[in-house]
Amino acid sequence: MENKKTYQQTAWSLTDLFESFDDPKYQAAYKEVEQGTKNFQAYRDQLTPDISEELFLKIITTYEQFYRLMSRLDGFAQLAFAADTQDQKAQSEVARVNQFEAEMGNQTIFFSLWWKALDEENAQRLLKAAGDYHYWLEAMRNWKDYTLSEPEEKIVNIKDVTGVNALNMLYDSITNRYTFKIEVAGEEKEMTRGELMALVREPDPDLRKRAYQTLYRVYEDDAPILGQIYQSIVRDWRNENVNIRGFKKPISVRNLVNDIPDEVVETLLDVTRKNTKHFHRFFNLKAKRIGMDKLRRYDIYAPVAKSDKKYNFSDAADIVLESFTEFDPRFAQMAQQIFDASHVDSQVRKGKMSGAFCATISPDLTPWVLLNYQGRPDDVATMAHELGHGIHSLMAQEHSAFTQHACLPLAETASTFGEMMLVDKLLAEETNEAVRRDLLFRQMDDSFATIIRQNYFSMFEQTAHDMIAEGAQVNEIAEAYLENLKTEFGDAVDISDEFRWEWVMIPHFYGVPFYVYAYAFGQLLVLSLYKQFKEEGNAFKPRYMQILSAGGSIAPVKLLSNAGFDVTSAEFWQGGYDVIDEMVTTLENLD
Repeated sequence: MENKKTYQQTAWSLTDLFESFDDPKYQAAYKEVEQGTKNFQAYRDQLTPDISEELFLKIITTYEQFYRLMSRLDGFAQLAFAADTQDQKAQSEVARVNQFEAEMGNQTIFFSLWWKALDEENAQRLLKAAGDYHYWLEAMRNWKDYTLSEPEEKIVNIKDVTGVNALNMLYDSITNRYTFKIEVAGEEKEMTRGELMALVREPDPDLRKRAYQTLYRVYEDDAPILGQIYQSIVRDWRNENVNIRGFKKPISVRNLVNDIPDEVVETLLDVTRKNTKHFHRFFNLKAKRIGMDKLRRYDIYAPVAKSDKKYNFSDAADIVLESFTEFDPRFAQMAQQIFDASHVDSQVRKGKMSGAFCATISPDLTPWVLLNYQGRPDDVATMAHELGHGIHSLMAQEHSAFTQHACLPLAETASTFGEMMLVDKLLAEETNEAVRRDLLFRQMDDSFATIIRQNYFSMFEQTAHDMIAEGAQVNEIAEAYLENLKTEFGDAVDISDEFRWEWVMIPHFYGVPFYVYAYAFGQLLVLSLYKQFKEEGNAFKPRYMQILSAGGSIAPVKLLSNAGFDVTSAEFWQGGYDVIDEMVTTLENLD
């Protein structure tokens, strides 16, 4: 790229939100939201069936103004907490903003309740005039049959603050303080979870085994507590959504949030069960390549060739931006905007949240990206992935705060596509055969982690929610998880007993029940999209851009249908697995 910059590994700046928790503007924002909420309540008596289109739009626009400010307050507290989960000020501010959000939500809840109860004829009249708010309003009415009375909805909002939200904060605070002691090259080291998990991709089989054992030893020590937290979250989910709201199944709640029919998710999981064979072939091939009779679960991410290739942060940023430029220069410009805004936190620090994410706070703000960058090829891929999320947000920033965000299954589209563009670039430019082979195998490793692993997570969640409703103990849930793993890996991989505790270290199970199938949905969708891109070239781009720029302004099944994809059919999902089949065959044919 022109004017090549040197990118440093830094913490992010949150000054585009507020200077600090002591910033007078931060305190003033609370007052402003409070006043906006008070003003909004004056509209309550004007919400009649024959309300004019003009007044209706004015009410929504007023609502969006203080909703954006509320998002800034919430975003600032959450991002400060992610940067240091042990910071007591950040912990208390997250609790404060959650409480405030619930109180303000209770004062404005009359609008959504009125809207859901409005007769169909007047609802359609107002929808026609709603412009970009159309789908947000349409999706809200999908909840009509599951909505409680105003006093009941207010109670639910308030009890969540000291209930499920507090439990999740407790889980995050407990698990993000963990450190792991392990001997590496004759020296005992203390590591974060991210640093420890880097070892499972090392060539030494004994080190891989010890890394996993070290991980699970720490989690198993707290499993009775972490398991109790999970049981309480699951019971809360069922109590509210199945017993009180009347959803058919616990997963149906997430499906409605995503606006994906239950049947589509069932089809996706069913097609997955029929296609584990491709991954079993891959595991058998990998065992052969690394000189083992059979893979152990410790060896799933083992490298097939000893490659110590490392990328310094600035080089990684350059490579990612170049791969985006080659697809479309606008993609690179948007990714660079995130770097230039100092919205990337890439350092590895104790107390910092593990993993990686992209946070979109408001359409008028550049998204924030959290990485724990250590220089490995998969860290570069993670950078491309999270910046892809940021591009998706920026592509859709012309939408309202209510329609910018794509639903979870589509939210993985740009991120996964960005990762695939990067891998293609690395493969095209890499001359070292060992590194090339490693990259190809890593692609399959990632496909396993994103597709089969996540879908079996989803199947486990459904089992766990049902078991907990029947009074299952923590040990029984662990046993069910181990059985789930054995079904997933079949005869291709040996599973050690300590993997029964893996479920207590999956934050999504706690924070966002049934989130995980979104990864598989997104990955299989992208495999189909990427195949078409390779076949059609530039002709493909307008359809892809259409999907990204729509954000969350259109129902996902309809959006994909408009772009030529029928996600209701088993054939569509099978198409993604056919690409996986081809990838395994390519690896089998390598010398």
